[in-house]
Amino acid sequence: MKIFVAKRKTLYLSVAAITALILAIWAVFSTGSYAVVFGTTLRKLPIYSVERDKKQIAITFDAAWGVDYTDAILSELSEYDVPATFFLVEFWAKKYPDYVKKIDAAGHSIGTHSATHSYMSKLSAETIKTELATSSAAITEITGKKVTLFRPPYGDYNDRLISTAEEQGYYCIQWDVDSLDWKDLSAGEIAKRVTSRVKNGSIILCHNNGLHTAEALPLIFEALQNGGYEFVTVDALIYHENYQIDSCGRQHAAK
Repeated sequence: MKIFVAKRKTLYLSVAAITALILAIWAVFSTGSYAVVFGTTLRKLPIYSVERDKKQIAITFDAAWGVDYTDAILSELSEYDVPATFFLVEFWAKKYPDYVKKIDAAGHSIGTHSATHSYMSKLSAETIKTELATSSAAITEITGKKVTLFRPPYGDYNDRLISTAEEQGYYCIQWDVDSLDWKDLSAGEIAKRVTSRVKNGSIILCHNNGLHTAEALPLIFEALQNGGYEFVTVDALIYHENYQIDSCGRQHAAK
């Protein structure tokens, strides 16, 4: 392709260069939860992390199976004065209402992790609405608080899921730091993964029933707090309006 410049000078650009140029332009002008990914495809993205000047980060816990280590996790969060965000599946919340109360009473934020922990990208819009509504209602019935955060099970999503959730008033939350605690890594391995990957605005993924998650928390908290990081809930970390999401899923304040 030819681009004519200064009357007679001709600049030749490769297809790759033109694609990169288009990508850059789209990325700059992406708004809301739309961002350019996979070349020049405009796609809906959840919030993976947040652009923040301050060294603020959020630690999150998905709860779908069991409560064996939940008390220990809550104890460590209290010991280090760390507010967290828990994403609860409906059947977990209904089975363990006392733990939902404990999490809420301790000042942590609660979001929904769906009703049935399905691959929600495969569901219809109506089924997605039902999953969100019933799971949130189960949490609200216990805490008396409205649910506005949603984390898709398995990190699985598509445009239909994100759009439907947003239309229902939810912020879709992913993560940019995966502890891999569900693989039963040692406490040291979990801590190393987290502390080596964190940056301003990071969202850390953990699970309430990880075998060594509770043991890893003191290592994570001490290292990051000594490094000047402040833990906040996801609610406090994200922008609730006038924002953009870039092609990496990083949320920015709209300019």
